[in-house]
Order: sequence, then structure tokens, then C-alpha cells
Amino acid sequence: MSNSTGSAVPKTEEEWKAALDALPATPEKIPAFFFGHGSPILQWPDSIADRMRRGPMGEYCGPDGPLARFLKTFGPTLLDKYKPKGILVFSAHWETRGERLVTDYGDNQPLLMDYFGFDPELYELKFVSRGSHDLSLRVVDAFKEAGHLARTVPVSEPRGQDGRGYAGPGLDHGVFVPFRIMFGHEFQDVPIVQASIDASLSPEKNWAVGKAVAKLREEGILILSGGLTVHSFADFEAFAEKTAKPIFKEFDQAISNAVLQPTPERKSALANLTKHRGFRRAHPREDHFVPLYIAAGAGEDGDARVLAGIYGSPTFAFGL
Repeated sequence: MSNSTGSAVPKTEEEWKAALDALPATPEKIPAFFFGHGSPILQWPDSIADRMRRGPMGEYCGPDGPLARFLKTFGPTLLDKYKPKGILVFSAHWETRGERLVTDYGDNQPLLMDYFGFDPELYELKFVSRGSHDLSLRVVDAFKEAGHLARTVPVSEPRGQDGRGYAGPGLDHGVFVPFRIMFGHEFQDVPIVQASIDASLSPEKNWAVGKAVAKLREEGILILSGGLTVHSFADFEAFAEKTAKPIFKEFDQAISNAVLQPTPERKSALANLTKHRGFRRAHPREDHFVPLYIAAGAGEDGDARVLAGIYGSPTFAFGL
């Protein structure tokens, strides 16, 4: 299927860059984006990278793989085209039931290293960023105006288990791992706040989460929602395109096909993906899939494009 620009779904680095270049610069109404947030594997340091890059998964998902290469261009493109006043990010790794939580961490935001059993070097990663009390309150207000329960969470309130052996606050690895690549290890130019996804993992409810904050796109806020389109620890071969079974590739392609449906049909096409024969194989639990619905809900009022057709880790723009 063709992208809305008329070209094929971008699969190569040259095609990703062309798709990013073709994005309209609309800071007055910023698109919402679903992006592949990867895993700590993206951040393997040089001291262990040679050992860990061996094999298809390490080559594909690691620091030299296609997602890492794309993110290096994606971040600067967003800043250049949209000049955001703030970033609101959702991650597959923070879900709450019945109430949206929004970080209010102030300067030098903590990191929640919510991964376990990795090399010590991966617990030494740094991402220096700042929040914004005003932005946190504005996000909470947007949720409340749409009928959601919502509140801010301070740095004093733990939100999950940290692989360093304690419960703590912080931006989780679905945020700081890709953001280190997108924006650099220190990024304080634009405030960042994170909000939780809906723990029901319902496509409809998470679509509503995105729709609730859609108006922020007209206030200079960049909405990013991170996950993966294939996430199955039952079959590690599924993470790399070279070794993935056909059913995973079929499902991954079906997602791009649904995204590219005309606006009136897109919502039902995306919802129907949960009925695809490859859905449960790709997502034994759909926490990494439902961030797609948040981005789509936030940008339901416009066209959509595939910016990078990276197997398992694509990036889509909604609300163009």
C-alpha cells in the first residue's frame, strides 16, 4: 500500500529521511506520533556492544540497527519543524486504571530504570531533562475537561520498581532510552512530562486518552506515544525481521495498512487489528500495542502517514 504522499511505505534510511523531510511544518497544530521506543538494547555501550550485537536480534534492535538510526533523525526533525513549547509522552511502561497520572518532577527529572538483569553499564545511563509544573497542570486540565480523572505525581511518589533495587519515580525506559538518541543525553530546551496509559489496555479507552489531549497540539505541545508493534517474549526470533515468522510480518504490515486508511475508516481499521490472526502471537499482552491508539486518538482529525516502516518498530504521524 502507498503512503498518503503517494510513495511506498518507507523501508530504507533514504526513504525515512524523505518521509521526514516531506512532513509539513505546522507548529500551529503539531501532529501526534506513535513511535517505536525500542528497549535498553538500543543503549548497549561500546564495552559490551560487540558481544551483545552478535545474532539477528542484537544487530536489528541494538545501537547500530534501523530503529536507532531512524531515531537520530526523527528527534531533530521534530524540533526543527514544530518548535514545540513542551513534550507530552506516553509509554507502554506506565499504565494506571481509572485515573491518568501526569509527572510533575521539576528540574533534573529522575529516571526509572524499570528493567532487570541487564549489564551494570545500563544502570548508569543519564538523560538530563526538565519538567514543567504549568505543563503538567495543563495536561491534567485537558484530561479533566474530557471527563477523565487525573492528577499530577511529584518526585516524592514512587511509580514503579527500579532495576537498581528499589521503588522510585522517574521517566521510564520507554521514554529516556529513545529520547537519549532523539534529543541527546542532556536536553533541557523543551520541558517533558509523561502521562500514564489506560491499564484496561482497551483500544477504545486508550483512543479516548489521546483524544482528551488532542487540543494541546494547537498549544505548541508535541504528543509522542511509544510502544512496539511486535512484543513477544514467547518468541525472541520475532523481534528481528530476519528471523521473524511470516505471521508476525503479516501482522506488522496489516498495521501500516490500517494506519493508511482514509480518516473515516481508520478508527475501525485500527480497532479490528486486535482480531487479526497474528495479533495475540505478536502481543501476548497488549501493553506495547495500545500506545498506537493514543497517538491515533490525539490525531484523529486529519490524515496519517507512515514515516518509517521499520518491522516491529514503525513510526506513524496522525493529524496531518
